[in-house]
Order: sequence, then structure tokens, then C-alpha cells
Amino acid sequence: MAAEQQRGIRVTQAELLCKDACGYYGNPAWQGFCSKCWRERTRKEEAVRQETGPHNDAGSPLTFSKFEEKKNMEKGRKVNTMRRLFWGGPSPPKRPESSEGQAATLKAYQSIEPGDFTSFLKLLRNPSSQRLQSRCTAFLNTMEAYHGLPVQKQSDLVQDFYQNIAVHFSSLSEVQVSQMMEHIEKLIMTRLHKWVFCHDSCDDEVKDLALQRRIRSLNWVTPHMLRVPFPDERAEVVSDPFLPAITAIIEMDAKRAPQDKLTCICKCSQNVFQALSTSNSEPANADDFLSGLIYVVLKANPPRLHSNMQYVIRFGLPHSLMAGESGYYFTNLCCAVAFIEKLDGPALNLSPEEFEGYMQGRRAPSKRGSERQNMARETQDQLEDLKGRQEKVDQGMNALKEQLQHWVQSVQAQIDEADDVKDQSVLLLEGKESNNNTCLTETEC
Repeated sequence: MAAEQQRGIRVTQAELLCKDACGYYGNPAWQGFCSKCWRERTRKEEAVRQETGPHNDAGSPLTFSKFEEKKNMEKGRKVNTMRRLFWGGPSPPKRPESSEGQAATLKAYQSIEPGDFTSFLKLLRNPSSQRLQSRCTAFLNTMEAYHGLPVQKQSDLVQDFYQNIAVHFSSLSEVQVSQMMEHIEKLIMTRLHKWVFCHDSCDDEVKDLALQRRIRSLNWVTPHMLRVPFPDERAEVVSDPFLPAITAIIEMDAKRAPQDKLTCICKCSQNVFQALSTSNSEPANADDFLSGLIYVVLKANPPRLHSNMQYVIRFGLPHSLMAGESGYYFTNLCCAVAFIEKLDGPALNLSPEEFEGYMQGRRAPSKRGSERQNMARETQDQLEDLKGRQEKVDQGMNALKEQLQHWVQSVQAQIDEADDVKDQSVLLLEGKESNNNTCLTETEC
């Protein structure tokens, strides 16, 4: 009974946060850390490896590990060369600018509405934004020239560019800086998408196919198995209530900017909550949401889901993934994918034999269960329909009785009125006859 009463896939808020307790959302792709803590850890480990790594002596043979180390050092020199190309040195130079021109430019940026990318592009073409435009153009041209670098190196370069370009908007408020950086991200990544998405240096394409096969093999999983509080189907529903969420997450693959992909994830998650709110059960909570999101991913089987998630992780703005609504929804999507990849019988309240039977197609309880549920719902609907019809018949009979009583009363009133008229006529005739008899008697006399 306890297993049946449990709602959703339970994940606590603490499990979603960074393992370093920084207060931001963690991610399974970063081993439970947020993007900031994860990059700091990887850079420290890289620095330690370079300092403590074995050096090749002149007389010792060149082993494979030493060859890889030398190769990585050469790649590191290429990255440093690219950074010098962008900023003329290891760090961006601080050039004095005209305070009046800078103030006018920043005031113009402040007037841009959130999400108005077209106005941002128009303002970027103005002479007052020449320095910002030149830095973006130089970065794009150099990234395209060095598109053969490993995707993780390219990710580090893009994240470094975000940090350095944010200094340009340092006088704005934090909210305005975030809005401007979202425009910068869209400008940069829309052009770099074809070079860095599903890069040859990683195995994203292989993992995409593996995840698609995994989701396809789980097409028998029902909302009841996931403990999703499915909406009451007795209500008039034209289509699947989760269909808008399924459509939104499928549309993610068509977007090129990480922020646009996150928007699709947010839209999908909001539609999941909307679908759950139509249920006759208690209001949807976080556990219901994660279960509903898992169900949507299984139903949609989004194209290149792993590549899209990795693309957002590598090239998205850190603040979009570490906090806020988009960070919460994206973290839950990562948890949903991790749950699907490790899904087994106990997670669905099934024995290992039952789970294996479903995976091999020997059992199909979802269809049988749905048929029984549909028959029960149809029977209940028919009973309620008959009950409604009976109530209408009873109401009609009562109305007919009232009409019949009114008719009988009206007929009786007409009969009584006719009797009164008849009595009056008889009395008049009798009066006339008596008068005539009186006249005859007087004549005779």
C-alpha cells in the first residue's frame, strides 16, 4: 500500500544542489557540481597534472602516455595563442574609453527590452559599439579558423570570452548584464553552432543513438508505473494533455543558441505542470513534476537529446544553468535522463523477471492495464450518463405532472363556469314561465 500511495520519483532539493554547497544547482554531467565549481576543479587538476607529470628524458623511450601529455601541451599552447589573438596577451587589456561615449552606449543598451535580439543587433552596428563588435567578430573568426580543436577546449574559450566580455557591461545592473550576455551568447553561438555542435572530437553522436535505443526499448512504460498523477480521462480532453510538453522538447533540436534550447526546456516543463494541474488528485509537487518529465521524455524520444544537453552545458551561460527557473528545469531534465539510463525493475515496482519480460516483449501489461482502465472508465461514464438521463426523465415527468394538474384544474374551472351559466339560464327560463302563467290567470279573471 505504501508503494501505491507514493507519488512521483522522489528527489530532494539537496540532491539537486551543487556538492560543494555553493547554493547553485549541480548537474550529473559535472558529477553533481555546478558549472563554476566543476571548471575550477578541472583546471586545478589539470594544473597539478602538468606540474607533477613525468618529463621525458633524452635517453628514455617515448611512451604512449608521454606522447598524450606532449600532445595536450601543444594543444594548450594553441589555446594560449588564440587568447593572445583575441586580447593581445594572457589577459584582456584595459583600454581607456571616452566616458561620455561609453555612458551613451550603455544607456542605449539599457533601453533594449528583454529578448529583443533584433534591437541588440541594430545597436551593435552603431559606431558607438565598434569596440564590442570588433571583439565579437575577431572571436568568431578565430574560433572558425581553429574549429578543429577538441570541443572541451573550445568550450573553455567560449566561457572565457563570456567572462571577459561581461566586463564591458559592468556598470549595468546584474539583471541587465544577464540580459546583455544572453544576446551575446545568441550572437556567438548561432554562428558557431555548425562547428561545435556534436563535434568530431567527442562521442556525442554514439551516445545519442544509444539513448534513443534505450528510450525506444522502454515504450511500454505507463504513467501508472512512474506514479504520474495522470489527468482524469473522464473529463472532455481533445488530445493528450502532455502533447504540448512533448512538442516543446522536440523543438529544442531546431534551435541553435543555448538560451533558445533552454527556453524550449522551460516551456516543456511549464506544460508538464499545466498537464498535471488538470488531474483530480492533489496539486502537483516537485516529485510529480519529475515523474511527468520522465514520462514526456519517454513519449517524445527527442532527437539528439544527449548532444543538445551537452551543447547547453558546454556553451551556455553559467548563470542560466546554476540558478533560476531555467537552471531548475534543466537540472531536472538531466536527472530524468539519468533515471532513464539506469531504469530497472525496482524503480517501477516490478520484479527483475517482470522487467526483463517487458524489455524482451514477452509481456505487455501496459496495453492490458490500459484496456482494463478504459473499460472501467467507459463503464463509469455510461453509468453517469444513465444517471444523468434518469434525472432528466424524472424532471420531465414532474413537469408533465404539474402541467397535467394545471390542465385538469383549468378544465374543471371551465366545467364549473359552464354549470353556473346553465343554472343561470334555467333560472331565467323558470322566471319567464312564471310570469307568463301570472298574465294568463289575470286575463281569465
